Amino acid sequence: MSGDLESLRIMEVLLTAEIFNQNPTLDLNDLTPACREMFCSGDTKSIKRPVYVSDGLIKRTLDIAAAHEKISKNPFVSYEDFGQRLKITTLKPAAEWFLAQGGKPLVVQNPALAFFFDSFNGTGVSYKEVRNANPRYEDTKASLDAKISKLIGEDEKIRGALDLVIVMAPDEVEQRMEDIICTPEQTAIINKIHHALHHRDFLNRHRIYEVGKLLFVGQPGTGKTSLALAMAHNMHMPVLEVRLSMITSQYLGETSKNIDKIFEIAKKLSPSILFIDEFDFIAKSRVSDDHGALKRAVNALLKNIDRISLIKNGVILIGATNHPQLLDEAAWRRFDEVIEFPLPGEEMRKEIIKSVTSTMDCTCDYQEMAALTEGFSGADLRLMVKEALLSALMDKREAIDTRDLEKGIRMVRNRDAIRNLNWM
Repeated sequence: MSGDLESLRIMEVLLTAEIFNQNPTLDLNDLTPACREMFCSGDTKSIKRPVYVSDGLIKRTLDIAAAHEKISKNPFVSYEDFGQRLKITTLKPAAEWFLAQGGKPLVVQNPALAFFFDSFNGTGVSYKEVRNANPRYEDTKASLDAKISKLIGEDEKIRGALDLVIVMAPDEVEQRMEDIICTPEQTAIINKIHHALHHRDFLNRHRIYEVGKLLFVGQPGTGKTSLALAMAHNMHMPVLEVRLSMITSQYLGETSKNIDKIFEIAKKLSPSILFIDEFDFIAKSRVSDDHGALKRAVNALLKNIDRISLIKNGVILIGATNHPQLLDEAAWRRFDEVIEFPLPGEEMRKEIIKSVTSTMDCTCDYQEMAALTEGFSGADLRLMVKEALLSALMDKREAIDTRDLEKGIRMVRNRDAIRNLNWM
């Protein structure tokens, strides 16, 4: 940028405010996250026009003091001492000045600005592309917290059910689809879900409801939880993670009701993903425990699974188990798709190692490393790379090589050996 960065950032905010005020079709998703923080009062899905920009607002959100002094020589900005408000006086000349001062990098990250500059010849700015790349308000923790607060306000009992659930907004999820190496079968299922979401109304008209109940089956560390979370981020859905073993809490008498509430929350937060880990716990509970309250809880779970639907309710249900052999027919048949998570083969291990080390300086032979890690899960491979990187850092190096990765391999194998020891 050729202009002063602080002046450009102030002008970006002023132009955004003016363009947003003049165009009522623009909404929260036309504002950058920083501008949303400035212009929204509290956790709200709406915004009141006109929005104003003051010295205090810029100081509080951009940490730029005395903003009016920094742009006092700009002929397209006015300043009111009363209220300390700044305002664009003539939009088009101000916008042209902004571009001439090197503001285009800010334009291509700001949908409101892109909306205005899209009509400028020669800028090459696409409003549609910029808006699509802008983080959605619906994906934020603020949006999710507002929805949850509303639910609790309507029904205080939901607060107890939330104690059994980990709820994350899409932008809180660290896992990304591009970082996960999927099998062809897993990729096909995800594509099918995408198409079902896109054609929900069509499927509903034809009464095709049994879509989006997935059972993830595989050994620990093969990526079941990671894929469920990555799907939440990729599909712009909050994820509710439940561990079935938690239903044996001290509040067992309330568990059946809480399960009903969990499914109710998933529906009210839809579109959403309800991820139930340790699903084999349902089988253990049915055959090995004669506790009446626990059996009622399990029956409540099965009934709720029957009643929830991606097509009707906008909820993707994912169960995950390390022990599919423990599930009886009653539990098994409630899922329309069963997805296997096998231990990765050699080529898949190679791709996982390359993916995990993609941001690192790594000089290893990936094919050799894949051959040396027979029987490793994806989690094992990530643990191996972590150990290799720590080994290099302890040796005052930031690059990792074959020797470091071999140390990681030995650590993983020793760890497994200790786990399999018989101490009796």
